Amino acid sequence: MDELKIITRPSEHREEALELPDAETQLAQQGNDGPRVVTFGCRLNIYESEVMKAHAAKAGLSDAIIINTCAVTSEAERQARQAIRRARRENPDAKIIVTGCAAQVNPKSFSDMPEVNQVMGNDLKLKEESWLQPSTERVVVNDIMSVKETARHMISGFESHARAFVQVQNGCDHRCTFCIIPYGRGNSRSVPMGEIVEQVRRLVEHGYHEVVLTGVDITSYGPDLPGQPRLGQMIRRMLALVPDLKRLRLSSLDPVEIDDDLWRLIGEEERFMPHLHLSMQAGDDMVLKRMKRRHLRPDLIAVCEKARALRPDIVFGADIIAGFPTETDEMFENTFNAVRECDLTFLHVFPYSPRPGTPAARMPQVDGGLRKERAKRLRDLGAQQVEKHMQGIIGREMMALAEKNNRARTPYFSEVALDADTPAGALVRVKLEGVEGGLLKGKVL
Repeated sequence: MDELKIITRPSEHREEALELPDAETQLAQQGNDGPRVVTFGCRLNIYESEVMKAHAAKAGLSDAIIINTCAVTSEAERQARQAIRRARRENPDAKIIVTGCAAQVNPKSFSDMPEVNQVMGNDLKLKEESWLQPSTERVVVNDIMSVKETARHMISGFESHARAFVQVQNGCDHRCTFCIIPYGRGNSRSVPMGEIVEQVRRLVEHGYHEVVLTGVDITSYGPDLPGQPRLGQMIRRMLALVPDLKRLRLSSLDPVEIDDDLWRLIGEEERFMPHLHLSMQAGDDMVLKRMKRRHLRPDLIAVCEKARALRPDIVFGADIIAGFPTETDEMFENTFNAVRECDLTFLHVFPYSPRPGTPAARMPQVDGGLRKERAKRLRDLGAQQVEKHMQGIIGREMMALAEKNNRARTPYFSEVALDADTPAGALVRVKLEGVEGGLLKGKVL
């Protein structure tokens, strides 16, 4: 399997957060052979970082350090600036290029840093010519709202990742009151089906058993393409044309935009893993309305009930914001209780973080300490939910996808400690024998 020198940090993006090493560890692990990439944020950023790394290598930028930023919270930007300063201290001669959502939304905050050589916008970072024919300007950032299509690019592999990520969509047409991402990504635009099929086929040929389809708002896939295909139609075609792909996952889904074809896949396609990650954000109707989400509490419950009727063993992840502006104790309890009512398993919980320029930042704010307290209660509940899930599958045998350090993931995305050395990316049959230290114990069969 091909390797990719990219490591990421967690973010509060709508997609699943990733618990991976900090920037200092990233640079140490990557060494000094070729361009290096430090990635913050979501799974889409992982994919885009690989595209940039390939472009930078082709352009001969062997001394470059690329910082791929996230704009969801002020903390994410702070971490990026900290990583830039550290990278300069430890690599005084490197060319430091800053890109990503934070660079797109607030380029001056990075161009003002003496450590930075260039700031590159989010659409330009994916274009090969941006790297082969670099601008002499220190800040190269376009109007992201004028971008009408995604850049064309193919990749073959991801180092340090057992599964591969494929971008199917970028940007977002919605304007949730807490979210700055549309101003960093632009409006929604879809990757043509044929290109997705070719990308997945190439990754499978390079040894990948599992692919994750990713984007900013993937359930908005298709209206800008000829024939206006929906996400489910695209996936059905892709699975039919790449029969050797063994496992498929999706990044975060809007609960009310799952189309009929996607429902059929959930119920009938064995290669579609029994794990959905929902962009829930809250479980109280008033909070959801003030967020300008497109679902209400009953919609969330209905989606979980329908998915379980089609696939009784399915498990759910969810993004939840604790302490959104105006959230009362009663509103929070509605969210807390929705986790149990829907029997959600993998919670990605974040205390609300105001972003300048968003409507929510101008709303009456919840006390910071109370936000953290509510987030902790949700995380504690999430830990209980994961424990319950793991206890419920002890004794079963199933195929698991091996990751680094003899860890693996079940079809439900629960983590397993393997009892034998297993190369990352391999599919192995395991018997789940117990739970220890927050992990399932798996005997390799």
